[in-house]
Amino acid sequence: MTERSHSSSSLRRQPKQQRGKERVEKILDAAAAVFDEVGYEAATTHLIAAKAGTAIGSVYQFFPDKAAIFNAMELRHVERVKVMWAKVNTQEIVQLPLRQMIHVIASSVAELFEQPVSRVVFVQFFVSRQIFQSIDDSMTQEAINFMTNILLSRNPALSEAQCSLLAEVCVHSSNAVMLAALRSPYREHSQRLIQQIEDLLVSYLEPYMGDSLLSYVMKVMVCPHCQSQQLSKNGYRRGKQCYRCKDCSKQFVEKSLAY
Repeated sequence: MTERSHSSSSLRRQPKQQRGKERVEKILDAAAAVFDEVGYEAATTHLIAAKAGTAIGSVYQFFPDKAAIFNAMELRHVERVKVMWAKVNTQEIVQLPLRQMIHVIASSVAELFEQPVSRVVFVQFFVSRQIFQSIDDSMTQEAINFMTNILLSRNPALSEAQCSLLAEVCVHSSNAVMLAALRSPYREHSQRLIQQIEDLLVSYLEPYMGDSLLSYVMKVMVCPHCQSQQLSKNGYRRGKQCYRCKDCSKQFVEKSLAY
């Protein structure tokens, strides 16, 4: 994600009281509905004010124009994505059976896009890239990096390059299906498409992250000092994965693992 300077890239003023914050959220939700209904080019601040049920002056109190409103939507979406990533990137989730792990991740993403602002920002990124001020392709790379870390944590026997390639396929394929789902005018069909993302990812990752494989990897990877299996990743040293034993607290690099 790249922050870019733009004449209308920020709020006129930041709301300090809860009432003002709620008004801004209402305006953003209304803008999402208007952009969804008529498109960005046909949307106006007057249409957004009417959809929000507020006076145009209340909109201009916070936003100079529709570009500033859309930029605020971008930033709100980024905030929500970061929160979602932090929620699902935990050791407890990574160690779930593969289908359960994918279900947690896919459900969290689907829940994110139930919010009008995030749904519209996601769709517009693929159909009207030129209107974006704060989000670019680097956010997709952040998603790939996020998935790479999850896959590395789940199967440390794989290299970072392998996990990065797997993550890239997962992100791009799920984005394509999610885009089709969010653009579908039929809610039931949209939900079926979203559900298929889980099957798609589970089938693709099974040979690399399957439950039987994971059990084997966790069983044979032990601390060379005390033979404990309670290990955690601890950065890299000269290009090799480092580990720390939770039992004896000693550290060692990947070449010391017993397989």
